[in-house]
Formats: sequence, structure tokens, C-alpha cells
Amino acid sequence: MHGLRLDKALALIEEIGTRSRASHLIDSSSVTVNGKEAKASMAVKENDIIEVILPKPVPTELQPYDFKLDVLFEDDDLIVINKPSGLVVHPAAGHAQDTLVNALLAHTKNLSMKFGEERPGIVHRLDKETSGIIVVAKNDKAHEDLTKQFKERSTHRIYYAVAIGTSRVLSGTFKSYLARHPVDRKKYASVLGDDRKPLGEHDEAPESGKWAVTHYEVLARKSGLSYMKLKLETGRTHQIRVHLSENGLPIMGDVLYGADKKIKNIEARSVQEDARHLQRFLLHAAELAFTHPKTKERMTFKNDWPEDVAVLIKKWGL
Repeated sequence: MHGLRLDKALALIEEIGTRSRASHLIDSSSVTVNGKEAKASMAVKENDIIEVILPKPVPTELQPYDFKLDVLFEDDDLIVINKPSGLVVHPAAGHAQDTLVNALLAHTKNLSMKFGEERPGIVHRLDKETSGIIVVAKNDKAHEDLTKQFKERSTHRIYYAVAIGTSRVLSGTFKSYLARHPVDRKKYASVLGDDRKPLGEHDEAPESGKWAVTHYEVLARKSGLSYMKLKLETGRTHQIRVHLSENGLPIMGDVLYGADKKIKNIEARSVQEDARHLQRFLLHAAELAFTHPKTKERMTFKNDWPEDVAVLIKKWGL
């Protein structure tokens, strides 16, 4: 351990196992070096006395949920799920025990739990009404490795969306800093500068807000709709929904971001009626690729729209 950073040294201890858990212990003042609190970055010296207080296991209040999962792949380290629209990923207000996490607890006893983790195994998330591919970690080391890949943007993520509006530009990139909407706290919005335009990459970073980059390609346009392919460079909360709506292309069915106010702009009456009766918004996580934490094999998963949505998209001529 001599010469190692404290968090790296602690990760070598079997009961801790990962740097993220080590950092959690350090940040919660559960680690002392020679009787004093220390930073994760400090170098361990020979003869240092390191004391660690491991938290007592807290029994989870999460209950298993009997829900049939569409499993695309599973091994001892991870599980890849095709999530249906309508299923919340992890417990939140109004959804305490009927989430993907609860369904996973019914499916397997092996999920990354860290220290009393309330979102076991969850590396990234999809909104409730978004369908598609999501990967979940089954142990802490896999969790840490996958989290690092998402943070370093080495994963590959492709989404498809049906947007209301006709995009004049067939391909490009949306870039902005995203933060909580200043008025409606359920929403997110691009952070604006003094000129009321979104701050760009060459502007000084705002105090609140995370840099978000969405690449897009318009695959088809008809009846006032745009069928779009979107590639995520970053994965911020509501990123695609915000970027499309702020550029005049709200996702069909996405009431939170104004799609209901745009229905009248759809040219075909029959499509307007279909839009009014949607029970979800039309965003689908179709492709996900990452490197397996243990085998280091590059894994790629692809899954098309749910059949009921695919029928509508075909009907609309997209």
C-alpha cells in the first residue's frame, strides 16, 4: 500500500473492494490516518495507522415486484434489460415498490448494493415513458467499472424519437448546459446567458448545469412529423427531451415539454387523433454498447420499437 492514494489502498481491502466505496467511507468521516481525518488523494506512507469504521448493514425496505422482465443478456456481473414504457427505473415519489429495481429484486439476489444503496445495480436510467435497453450491475466492481465507462463517454447509445415539427436541418448537434428549470422544477432547461441564448462550450461554465451534447439525424419527415435518430455523447436527465423541445421539435406524447400544444400542427387528422390517445411519449433507447467489466469484451445490444409503436410509425409513413 505504500505510496498509493488512500482510496486506492482501501479498495484493496476485501470488505471494501472498490474506490467508490472507499471514497464514500472517506467522505463520511469513517476513515482516519494516524488518528486524523484524511482526503482520498493523500499518499499512504509506511507505518501509517489507518482505521476504518464499516457501517452496519442496513436492511433494505425495497420489496420484490412480480413483473416479467425482458432479459437480453445476463451473467454473474451484469444484466441487460429491454425496459417497457411505463416502468419507473428506481423507487421515487408515487412509485415505492413497483419499479425496475423491485422487479430485479424478484429476479435475482445478486445486485450491486454498496453501503445501503437505495438504487441497487442502477448504473444509468431511462425515464418512465422511455422504452429500451438498460444495463444493471450485479456486483460492486461491475457497478464501478460501468459507471466509469458512462462517465468517460466510452459507451455507445442510440435513441429513436418521433418529434412534432419538421426539422429543416437533416443532421447536426445540440449542445448546452442543462439544469433544473427556473420555474417548473419538474423540468430541465438549457442555462441561458445575458443574451437569453443557451450558454455554449466557449462560455464560462455556469454554477449550476451540466454540459450536454446530443447528435441527431433526421431519417424521415411527413405530415409535420420528424423521425429522428439521436446519439448521446453525454447522458443528462431529460437531455434529448429538452434539446428537441427547445429546438421546436417536442417528442410526440411528451406533455411535460409541450407536445400537446403542438398536436394541431400535425397535418393529418388521423395522426392528430393517434397523438391525443398516446399513453407514452415516443422515445426509444435502441442501441447500447459497452465493454464487459470482467471479460473486457465489447458488447453491443440492439432492440427495435415495441410492436404497438412500430405499427403506428409505419402507419404514419415514417
